[in-house]
Amino acid sequence: MQANVTHNGGVSQPRTPAQPTTTFFDAVGGEPTFRRLVARFYQGVANDPVLRPLYPEEDLAGAEDRLRLFLIQYWGGPSDYQELRGHPRLRMRHVPFAIGPVQRDAWLVVMRAAVDSLNLPPDQYKTLWDYLQMAANSLQNRAD
Repeated sequence: MQANVTHNGGVSQPRTPAQPTTTFFDAVGGEPTFRRLVARFYQGVANDPVLRPLYPEEDLAGAEDRLRLFLIQYWGGPSDYQELRGHPRLRMRHVPFAIGPVQRDAWLVVMRAAVDSLNLPPDQYKTLWDYLQMAANSLQNRAD
């Protein structure tokens, strides 16, 4: 029977078993969670007088797909977003849209309702919400 050690220059060291790593994506429930989050968000966008004009497509399905794929990739899921669209370049992709404090705040209100609907444990909620607030602030490109 072989001992559970590795040999390094004549010094025996215990082997450390490979530890599985859990991404945030996995911890919150994977793709189904992000599908629910983004679907709920775009339900709010469709009825919001401040946000709806920011989405030029008549059907919000394309925007919904892009946000869902981005968030899945960002949080450790499959990299379908990058394979389909390349590097996210979020600021560059949002430059054509006038995003001031009013639009940012409306986005946060609708997104907060979507995050709330997930009923995540407090630590996961905080992690996700902190990121979304940072992202919304970083995408603001107008002062008014």
